[in-house]
Amino acid sequence: MSLRPTLDFLLYDWLKADRLAGRARFADHSRETFDAVLDTCERIAREKYAPFNRLVDTEEPRFDGEKVILPQATHEAHRAYVESGMVSAAQDYDEGGMQLPYTIEAAANGFFAVASVSIGSSLLTKGNANLLMVHGTEAQKAVFARNEFGGRFTGTMCLSEPQAGSSLSDITTRAVPDGDGSEADPLGPRYRLTGNKMWISAGENELAENIVHLVLAKIPGPDGKLVPGTRGISLFIVPKKLVGTDGQLTGERNDVALAGLNHKLGWRGTTNTLLNFGEGRYPVRGGAGAIGYLVGKPHEGLRCMFHMMNEARIGIGMAATALGLAGYYASLEYAKNRPQGRPVGSAGKDPSQPPVRIIEHADIKRMLLAQKAYGEGALALMLQCARLVDEQHTGTPEDADEARLLLEVLTPIAKSWPSEFCLEANSLAIQVHGGYGYTRDFPVEQYWRDNRLNMIHEGTHGIQAADLLGRKVVMEGGRGLQLVAGRINRTIEAALQRPDLAGHANALAQALQHVGAATKAAWATGEPAAALANAVPYMQAFGHLVIAWTWLDVVLTIPADPARRRAADTGRLHAARYFFHYELPRVAAWLKVVETRDPTCADMPEDAF
Repeated sequence: MSLRPTLDFLLYDWLKADRLAGRARFADHSRETFDAVLDTCERIAREKYAPFNRLVDTEEPRFDGEKVILPQATHEAHRAYVESGMVSAAQDYDEGGMQLPYTIEAAANGFFAVASVSIGSSLLTKGNANLLMVHGTEAQKAVFARNEFGGRFTGTMCLSEPQAGSSLSDITTRAVPDGDGSEADPLGPRYRLTGNKMWISAGENELAENIVHLVLAKIPGPDGKLVPGTRGISLFIVPKKLVGTDGQLTGERNDVALAGLNHKLGWRGTTNTLLNFGEGRYPVRGGAGAIGYLVGKPHEGLRCMFHMMNEARIGIGMAATALGLAGYYASLEYAKNRPQGRPVGSAGKDPSQPPVRIIEHADIKRMLLAQKAYGEGALALMLQCARLVDEQHTGTPEDADEARLLLEVLTPIAKSWPSEFCLEANSLAIQVHGGYGYTRDFPVEQYWRDNRLNMIHEGTHGIQAADLLGRKVVMEGGRGLQLVAGRINRTIEAALQRPDLAGHANALAQALQHVGAATKAAWATGEPAAALANAVPYMQAFGHLVIAWTWLDVVLTIPADPARRRAADTGRLHAARYFFHYELPRVAAWLKVVETRDPTCADMPEDAF
């Protein structure tokens, strides 16, 4: 089983993505050009990624004292991806791009994540370059962003520090104006950075000529002290190797040094590093510290960086989704071919009867249905978010603003829901395989290990939950939540006209009302500590509401007449039915602690653990 039939259905039958070609930006495109992109990416993923997924898991990146060594397969996969034009696929023609809708780009990248998520599809490089295209100067765009889109450079994001983790207000990396008066450097105001960054994916490698680090650091005040909190954070371009204004390497190494490699549970094919900036290992002439160029205005670094972080969060959601689907495909194939046991009932007790394939057992079907409901539901949500990105950039001003606010609310869900429930799908895939599932003879244990990182990547569950309940659903007077509710109600009204879907519509209406009431109850006292103590259960409930809505909207596309349905339509209807019968009822339990502002967790004394 492959990803392609599901993508085609969601893109064209449900989202009507081919209609994007009617917009001026995409006027040169059609379904034929979209399909050609999907064909190319599917082929590259099949030939250059999938055969080497186990290899990059076992041959981890290693440091030889001078450079990080990656398997040759990783270099060849990266080269094929760059040559396909996918790094700059959504960029303007003038930038060497295809002016491809983000919806199609996101769908195409799904093939690479299913094939081998840790080889990667330049997620951070694209996010890095996209940020610079919005917030960088013309020189920064020309020298750094365009070379990233062209494949000469790769990119990273450097936020976390060993002592601060996700608490960006506590970072201590310093940036001081370069003492030789080079604030007028054509590449931007020049600073010298000193500090340490950790958990930097792709922070050191030889895949391209250069690495462009985007680094959060604080500019000291007149008294030499760092401004506390996030207000003092600025953003800097810190290249691994120094570059001239013509984009060519100067031959001088910047003072960015590898302090160590992190050896991870999963995503082992992606280098993950600790980096030291300005420690003196590669001293740069003219002063101490690594040379960095200010992006945007001083003290607005976090605002700029969120452009990249939000993009990365959707990318992580897609990666988690793809891993869930990869495990589903593997366990479905196994279940269809593994004979074991006999049917329940008197006839099944006869040992002379041949064993049946395990897919004939109801509990195996339960686990496969759960994986399908999680994985395909998450995929639909990710493509829906991608479609909102296109609406934000090419829709009418009113539609674009609505898409912006919908994305604000949905982004924490798009990152976290697949990270939790597609991980559960991977656990079920192991269970379907039985004892074989936790051996390395089968791929499902690796899918689980790879996916376990996604609950932490780009902001943990707790951070996303606090963002959702603490900021997103109450921002702009709760307008974003109202927009989501409006979209859900539209789907409910349409589904009520279908007798086969009316029951689902009523269940979704009840869940929507419950989430709305719980949101108000959580904030009834106006005290953030009380409201946010149960932010994660709130996010789980909200996520289930969104996935139920997504499933209902998807199956509305399926003909009401059973005689007109394909086998795949029946499968989608059963997956939706599973989600509404087995999953949506969980919303009430999660919301109970939210609406009562249950203090159990917050009140637990430390010494009682």
